[in-house]
Amino acid sequence: MTEIILLIVGLAGGFGVAKFLEKSNISNLVKNAKKEAASILKDATQEAENTKKDKLLQAKEKFLELKAEHEKEILAKDKKIAEVEKRTRDKESQVSNELAKSKKINDDYELKTKEYESKVELLEKKHGELEKKQVELDRLHKSQVDQLEVISGLSAEEAKNQLVESLKAEAKSKAMSYIQDTLEEAKLTAQQEAKKVIISTIQRVGTEEAVENCVSVFNIESDDVKGRIIGREGRNIRAIEAATGVEIIVDDTPEAIILSCFDPVRREIARLSLHKLVTDGRIHPARIEEVVAKTTKQIEEEIVEVGKRTVIDLGIHGLHPELIRIIGRMKYRSSYGQNLLQHSREVAKLCGIMAAELGLNVKLAKRAGLLHDIGKVPETESDLPHALLGMQWAEKFGEKEEVCNAIGAHHDEIEMKYLISPIIQVCDAISGARPGARRQVLDSYIQRLKDLENIAFGFGGVKNAYAIQAGRELRVIVESEKVSDEMAASLSFDISQKIQTEMTYPGQVKITVIRETRAVNIAK
Repeated sequence: MTEIILLIVGLAGGFGVAKFLEKSNISNLVKNAKKEAASILKDATQEAENTKKDKLLQAKEKFLELKAEHEKEILAKDKKIAEVEKRTRDKESQVSNELAKSKKINDDYELKTKEYESKVELLEKKHGELEKKQVELDRLHKSQVDQLEVISGLSAEEAKNQLVESLKAEAKSKAMSYIQDTLEEAKLTAQQEAKKVIISTIQRVGTEEAVENCVSVFNIESDDVKGRIIGREGRNIRAIEAATGVEIIVDDTPEAIILSCFDPVRREIARLSLHKLVTDGRIHPARIEEVVAKTTKQIEEEIVEVGKRTVIDLGIHGLHPELIRIIGRMKYRSSYGQNLLQHSREVAKLCGIMAAELGLNVKLAKRAGLLHDIGKVPETESDLPHALLGMQWAEKFGEKEEVCNAIGAHHDEIEMKYLISPIIQVCDAISGARPGARRQVLDSYIQRLKDLENIAFGFGGVKNAYAIQAGRELRVIVESEKVSDEMAASLSFDISQKIQTEMTYPGQVKITVIRETRAVNIAK
């Protein structure tokens, strides 16, 4: 019981102590809160004062800014007003000046009008006097004409007609003389200019010389290879000839086999095929056919490549692929011993230079020059001349009419319709006629020179005759006692006409008649 009481007393005492402590804490909290509130109130008051000052400063700045802008607007308006006033004053001054000028002009006009009127009156007066003098002059002229008619016995009309007729005859004679002189001068100038263009063109082209043969020589290391090429009972050589179309001649020539064929393409295929077969060592009919087929394909690719390279070198574009292949085939063709591709390239360059000299289309002239002999490389036989065949191919593959006409007309098979056509003909002749370009049979060449000289000797008074310049010039020396100067000119013409009638020859033959007079005396 006592313990319970003590417990209750302890609890009560503890509760009282707790209450006391709680009151003490609450009192401290209240004090702290009051202090904190006072501090917050003080800070708020200070911040409000600062905010008030800032707002006042901002308001002052805004006021000053608005004031400055207002002053600027006022100054701008004042400036505009001043400018308007200035322009107004300038216009007033200008108007006053214009009025002054107008007044001066009017005064000048009135003054000049008065002067003009006075001059008109003076001119009218002089005109009247001139009319009177003219009447008097006509009367005197009529009187003189009447006197002349009486003296001469001719009327004025008859005298006039006679004078007109004499003047007409004199004028006609002078006109004919002038026309003749002009024509001669024009012919001389035209010939000189043509020669100048041709010589300049020839000098500016670098030429190449290449003579093609109808045989190729295939060199071998030893004569033992000949037996392998011939094969058992000649089967290998027969297989090669059948596959290539080339005649193979195996004779006693040491270390050489001759390939004979008029077609250079087939001859080249045979030569390359033999080279591959001999290098490989396997020579039998099946291998021969395989190698020939591969070589033919290789040559066809090379032909196309040569054609492309040629047109690129000459700056020609837009050619049909088939025409490019035909151009490549020209490499393996020849014309009178002259390589056809080199000839066509040379003609193209000559045409380009000549067209440039004459102010024509250079690219078109080059194109026609390159294609002018494409009719010489047909893959099948044709009865048409090569110029017409080439023209048909050019038309087929879309070439222009100027190019087609130039190709067809370069040997006069058709009429020339365009300016580049005679250029192609001339350049073809230049390329083919130059020394060393083409090979001729020696016997026929010598015979042609003899025929030229014999024709000259067939005329009277001829002392000597010499065919020079590869038969392109005939120099005839005559006896001065039998042939006069006038007869020499006639003799030159007669010889040229007889050569044209009786002989066939390329190009032109120039006939020069030389007459020399010598006076010889001996002093003893």
